[in-house]
Amino acid sequence: MVKKGSTYRCGECGYAAPKWVGRCPECQAWGTIEERGDARPAIARVAAGAPSAPARPIGEVDVETARAKPTGVSELDRVLGGGFVPGAVILLAGEPGVGKSTLLLEVAYQWAASAGRSLYVTGEESAGQVRLRAERTGNVHDEMFLAAESDLSSILGHVDAVKPGVMIVDSVQTMASPQVEGSPGGVTQVRAVTSGLVALAKERGLPIVLVGHVTKDGSVAGPRVLEHLVDVVLQFEGDKHSTLRMLRGIKNRFGAADEIGCFELVEEGIVGVPDPSGLFLSHTAEPVSGTAVTVTMEGKRPLLGEVQALVSATQAPQPRRAVSGLDSARVAMVLAVVEKRARIKVGDKDVYVATVGGMKITEPGIDLAVVLALMSSATDTPLSPKLVAVGEVGLSGEVRRVPNVGRRLAEAARLGFTYALVPPDAGKIPPGIRVLEVPDVGSALNAAMHAR
Repeated sequence: MVKKGSTYRCGECGYAAPKWVGRCPECQAWGTIEERGDARPAIARVAAGAPSAPARPIGEVDVETARAKPTGVSELDRVLGGGFVPGAVILLAGEPGVGKSTLLLEVAYQWAASAGRSLYVTGEESAGQVRLRAERTGNVHDEMFLAAESDLSSILGHVDAVKPGVMIVDSVQTMASPQVEGSPGGVTQVRAVTSGLVALAKERGLPIVLVGHVTKDGSVAGPRVLEHLVDVVLQFEGDKHSTLRMLRGIKNRFGAADEIGCFELVEEGIVGVPDPSGLFLSHTAEPVSGTAVTVTMEGKRPLLGEVQALVSATQAPQPRRAVSGLDSARVAMVLAVVEKRARIKVGDKDVYVATVGGMKITEPGIDLAVVLALMSSATDTPLSPKLVAVGEVGLSGEVRRVPNVGRRLAEAARLGFTYALVPPDAGKIPPGIRVLEVPDVGSALNAAMHAR
């Protein structure tokens, strides 16, 4: 029976349920419905109190205390928008083994070597284990302090004793607050620990980096409110079969939220890759059919990527479609456009489409490169190795404009490409590259065949 005067709310999304259920009907999360007491709390009158500081015109507010300070890791500074802002709370999420702890050890070391004390709090490993990894990667410094704790009150004591300039907590799911019931990693504990650390950061102007776990689908684990409490959410991505790692901004209150940083995981630790475009291109002596080069924008950074396609005959009653590194729904749409508008028959053939180097591309500006790669493979005709293609393809076969064409082509010209296919009215074209504007996929295929 439902208790009189009680309500049940989801700790993940706040949905109110008339009775307890195991799964939230709104966000589909399991085990998040909790009893919250009276369903109709009395509305209390709030008396006016003395403000902590008088309100001032916004032009008189001092911004120097909120300037970002470089971390010493240039690729991280690019994603953060300049470095650590005093009082900022940053959530770094990623799959196990991707290199989150290795990256943050490097950050703690660089900060200790250049800016002041750093405090690394670990709840998943012992202090000795972290020390061994720090020695292996060469990240040991006298101003770098280490504590193995999982209690929030003990962490606050370490902050009082060390007085660090930056603190790293690895990870927030292993921490617990003694004032709150529940096991570490639970919805209530994660919310309470994060709220406590956010209050600490704002009160003392201390930048704090929280390491977060991820779910099976790659999203940040824990209650959704966790991402709303922090100032910055970063996603650390990488294929376990590759040494390349990408740091992607998901949310950033102090800068662009779509920037990326590139790192390479080596035996000595992790190093930034300031010019990653060449990593996503294959290097062959002779041109091969089924490949096309494009330029994608990741934040403000143009990156060259290579799309590879393989179209082959099959005896199976149902042709196979496999996509890696691209949006499979987008590739299926492009396949339909190729067959209908370009008259290239691929419906009865196996089609495989992938990117080179583990690159993940989701923007529609690479549609034209996918079309050219499919055409090249279907006709077994290699494209020019000096050709790049940029453009979005519509359902009627037209090639649409994409933003930042000039910056994309400037990057392509810098890496030695001399010919480009772009949409009409592409804007100002940089020197060093010949451009042909193509209005539809038919003219794009024609131009690509004659580009040498």
